[in-house]
Amino acid sequence: MNNMQHFLYGGDYNPNQWDKTIWQEDLEFFEEARINSATINVFSWAKIQPSEEEYDFNELDEVIEMLSKHKNHIVLATSTAALPAWMFKKYPEVGRTDFEGRRHKFGQRHNACPNSLVYQKYAKRLAGKLADRYGRNPNIAYWHVNNEYGGECFCENCEAAFRVWLKKKYKTIEALNKAWNLEFWGHTIYEWDEVVLPNALSEGISYEKTAFAGISIDYRRFNSDSMLENFKMERDEIRKYDLVTPITTNLMGTYRYLDYFKWAKEMDIVSWDNYPAYNTPWSLTAMRHDLMRGLKQAPFMLMEQTPSQQNWQPYNSLKKPGQMRAQSYQTIAHGSNTIQYFQLRRSIGSCEKFHGAVIAHSGSKETRVFKEVKALGKEIEKIGEKILTTQNRSEVALIFDWDNYWALEYTSGPNKDLKYIDQVHQVYQYFYNQNISVDFVSTQDDLSGYKLVAAPVLYMVTGGMKQRLEAYVKDGGTLVTGFMSGIVDSSDNVHLGGYPGPLRKLTGIWVEEIDALAPEQFNEVSFSKGYLGKGALLSDVIHLEGAEALAHFASNFYKGHPAATVNSFGRGKVYYYGTQLDEESLKLFLDEATEQAKIDKRFSDTPLEVTYRFSMEETFIFIINLTQKNHSVPRKLIGKKDILTGSILEENQLFTPNEVRIIVE
Repeated sequence: MNNMQHFLYGGDYNPNQWDKTIWQEDLEFFEEARINSATINVFSWAKIQPSEEEYDFNELDEVIEMLSKHKNHIVLATSTAALPAWMFKKYPEVGRTDFEGRRHKFGQRHNACPNSLVYQKYAKRLAGKLADRYGRNPNIAYWHVNNEYGGECFCENCEAAFRVWLKKKYKTIEALNKAWNLEFWGHTIYEWDEVVLPNALSEGISYEKTAFAGISIDYRRFNSDSMLENFKMERDEIRKYDLVTPITTNLMGTYRYLDYFKWAKEMDIVSWDNYPAYNTPWSLTAMRHDLMRGLKQAPFMLMEQTPSQQNWQPYNSLKKPGQMRAQSYQTIAHGSNTIQYFQLRRSIGSCEKFHGAVIAHSGSKETRVFKEVKALGKEIEKIGEKILTTQNRSEVALIFDWDNYWALEYTSGPNKDLKYIDQVHQVYQYFYNQNISVDFVSTQDDLSGYKLVAAPVLYMVTGGMKQRLEAYVKDGGTLVTGFMSGIVDSSDNVHLGGYPGPLRKLTGIWVEEIDALAPEQFNEVSFSKGYLGKGALLSDVIHLEGAEALAHFASNFYKGHPAATVNSFGRGKVYYYGTQLDEESLKLFLDEATEQAKIDKRFSDTPLEVTYRFSMEETFIFIINLTQKNHSVPRKLIGKKDILTGSILEENQLFTPNEVRIIVE
C-alpha cells in the first residue's frame, strides 16, 4: 500500500455550513492558492443520518462530485466524533459520564462513551455506508476516522468493560490484588464485580492524582484500548469495501491520555494536529513532529494547523508575517508529507468563528493570510513531489513511553513539579539546539541502529526493557538516563534492592535517597572541568558502584556526593544525571556523551535550525531562521544553491527572521 502518492496541500472544508452559491467561489480560492485537497465530512453525522433508520447522502454526494470534478484529493472523514441529537434522546446511555460521576447530555463533541454498544452499532454502520458509497472514488486519497480521539468516560458501561479487560489481563483475583498492592489500606478484592473504576467517587484524589496508581494506570491503558477498538471497528468496516485507500485518524502530539505507539500499529499512516501557542518553544514543536514521525518511523501527515491564529488558547496571537511559512517548512523538515489547515473557510458562528482560516470573514483574496497561503502553495507545488521520496535519519534515539508518562505523574511525591514532557523536552532541546536529528522510539523498539539512546525519567521499567538496554550498551551503544529512572514495575510497585532498580548494574550506582527541592531551592553542581552549575527539582544521593563521577554536589548535606556519572558496560557507556541540571550544565554533560558516541555535529555552531531529509539520490537540507534576529549563513553552506529562489548562499548574506532556504545535494 502506497501511503503517500501526492503531497497534499489543503485542509478542513465545511461546505455544508454555507449556501451552495459560496461553493464555486471557494473553488476559485483553492485554485489560486494551489490548494489540492480538502478534508470533508468531519462533523456531518446529524445531516447524514437525521433519524435512526434514515440516511441522506445527497449533499455529501454533491460535495464529493464537485471536488472530484475539480481534481481535488479528498480526505473523507467518517463523522463519528459528534453524535446526533436523536441518539442521545432515544439512548441516553451513549453519553459520557465524567470523572465527577455526572452523566452528560447532548452537546459539544467527543461525547460518546467508547464502550456504548449503541454508539458502536451506529458508528460502525455509518463507516460502512460511507465506504460502500464512496470507496471506489479514485479522488478519495485518505479515510479520516472520527476526529481527535480524546477524553475519558467513567460510566457503568465502562466499569463493566474494565472488569472484563482486567480479567483478561490478570486471569486471577490473586494476581490483581498483588499487582495493585491492595493489602494497602485493606483494599483486598474478592470478586471481579467488586472492582470500581477510579474516579472522584472512589480512588481519585483529583483528576491528576490517585490513591492507587496501579488501578488508575490500568484505567488509562483500558481507556486508550477502548477508543482504539472504536477506531479499529470503523477501519475494519471501511476495509470491507475499500481495500487500498490509507486510513488514519488525527493525533495530538504529546497528548497524555492515549498510547500513540500502540495506536500507530493500527494506522496506515500517522496524522496529527499542530497548534503551538504564542510562547511554545520551537524546540517543543519540533519534538512533537519527531514524536509523530517516530510512531511508525515514517513520514506523517500534518492534518491541521492554523494559517493565522487559534481561538481556544488563552492568548490567540496572530502569526507574524512569514511565520506560517517557516512553521510549515519546519513541519516538512521533520517528516511531514502534507500541509493542511484548519480551516479553509472561516466559520460564521459558534466557538470556532475566530479560528483562523484560508478564506477570512471578509471573503477577500487581498488578505495577508491568503497571500501567504498562496505563495506557499506555489512553492509546495514546485517541490512537494520531490519531498515525497525522502525520509529522516538519525544517529540519536529518545525513548518516549505513555506508561511512564501516566505513572510518573500519578505518583504521590517526591515533587509535584515533576512533569514527564518537561523532562523529555529538556533533553530533546539539547539535541535540537545542536541541530542533531532525533528519532523517538518506544520501549519495545530496536535500538541497535543508534549511536546514542536517551531515556530521561525512565521511571517504569517493565518486561525485557532491562535486558534490551543492557544488550544495547554491551554492544557499544551510549545510553543517557537519570533521576527517577528504574523505580517501579508495570503496576507502579517499587523494584526492591535499591534505586535505580533493574538499572543499578547498568549505571554502576546506588541511589540511597531522593531529595525534593522547592522552586526557590537549588544545589550547586561542580563539574570536573571546573564549571559550577545548578541542580533543581530533585537530587539523588548517589553512591558509586563502579561508575565514575563527572560532577559532584557542592552544597547541601550531601555535598561531595556524585551529581552526574559515567559507567563502562561491555563496549559501551552509560551516562547518568542525578538532578535537573540547568541548561549550560546539561549541555556540558551531554557534550561528553555525544562526543563519546561520535555524534555528527556539523551544524552545532549556528542558531538556525538545520534539518535533513534523505532520498536514495539526494539530501534535502532545510535551513530555517526561527529566531527574531538576523544570522549569518553557516560556513558549510556558502556557495550552495537554494531551490526555492534559485539564488546562491553568499558569505556575507544574512538569514532574516522566518527566512527559509532548502539546499539539495
